[in-house]
Amino acid sequence: MDVKEECRDAFAELASPAWIHDPYPFMRWLREHDPVHRAASGRFLLSRHADVYWALKATGDAFRGPALEELVRYFPHAAASLSLNLLASTLAMKDPPTHTRLRRLISRDFTMLQIDNLRPSIARIVAARLDSMAPALERGKTVDLHREFALALPMLVFTEMFGMPQNDMFNLGAGIGAILEGLSPHASDPQLAAADAASARVKAYFGRLIQRKRAAPCDDIVSMLVGAHDDDVDTLSDVELISMLWGMLLGGFATTAATIDHAVLAMLAYPEQQHWLQRDAMGVKAFVEEVLRYDAPAMFSSIPRIAQHDIELGGVVIPANADVRVLIASGNRDPDAFADPDRFDPARFYGTSPGLSTDGKIMLSFGHGIHFCLGAQLARVQLAESLPRIQERFPTLALAEQPIREPSAFLRTFRALPVRLQTYGG
Repeated sequence: MDVKEECRDAFAELASPAWIHDPYPFMRWLREHDPVHRAASGRFLLSRHADVYWALKATGDAFRGPALEELVRYFPHAAASLSLNLLASTLAMKDPPTHTRLRRLISRDFTMLQIDNLRPSIARIVAARLDSMAPALERGKTVDLHREFALALPMLVFTEMFGMPQNDMFNLGAGIGAILEGLSPHASDPQLAAADAASARVKAYFGRLIQRKRAAPCDDIVSMLVGAHDDDVDTLSDVELISMLWGMLLGGFATTAATIDHAVLAMLAYPEQQHWLQRDAMGVKAFVEEVLRYDAPAMFSSIPRIAQHDIELGGVVIPANADVRVLIASGNRDPDAFADPDRFDPARFYGTSPGLSTDGKIMLSFGHGIHFCLGAQLARVQLAESLPRIQERFPTLALAEQPIREPSAFLRTFRALPVRLQTYGG
């Protein structure tokens, strides 16, 4: 499809069937012709790396999160919806000093060391999922890697983290898709009702889980978050903790699954780059970072950022109180930040700190600034523990059919990723 010379609403364009499979030509057009885009709705969308990076970094200063009453502008049913009220109470929607307090209390226990301590459990889960896929693949059958691995892994990892029975987590996970659909500004009344019903189940379950962990703490993240700290008189309330766990479940499940799917597709599409997964930990890290850059799971920020004052950017004035979103996936493909950005090349991240290219540019998929994703390290560990094992266990893995994507303008997620083992005859 040819990109139009003018675009009235980039959000609608990104949601159109024409760009679901490959939105990057349209993003290139935006960067070159309309980098500070004002949609018909009045929302702004930034697409250049420098602008996206600045806006993420300026959140809490030039931008603030929306108040609940302002959410009604974007989500007409916000006042009466449980899901949207939970969304409004999450860390991502808060500004300092509330954000500072909540982030400190969560980061106190949700540390890189705690996540790294999960590596043996994650490796065990990965091995078990691959074992479960092996018999069908070895008989020449097609297996849906999306359902059997990409969705299952983060769900089982959350089971370990939260100290929950597997069946409980899978029951809660079955409603995540409905909640995400209900959080769309264009959700229908039935979709919002389904989202609220699923959110009510999640809220009630986490309320009971918190009480169990308070009465009988274990070695898991929920127990740590509800526990008392001798050096800290401040604690999370049950309401704050439920909102936090709800947000972690929604934020870390679909995006991690999508990134696993994209990583496997990159392995199959670029076999000449698979050697990175056979090297040291830095080689695996480089491959993971390039997957995150090349196909960001969340294309743009779903949460409004409200301009605190008039802002001039690229010759365009963004008025005070405007809703500004950033097109993360476009920033990651900006040639002013990453040379030859449409080429999959893990070398650009080899030997650097996580998220930093050899040219000193920031990969944007986890955000930046005060709202940098708390689950970034967890996602990275799951990818690093998965990809080399998939390659080693199934070296002849191939696509059985074209993957089926969800028709979403926000998350680049999948419905199915059918794979099989390639045989010499085909």
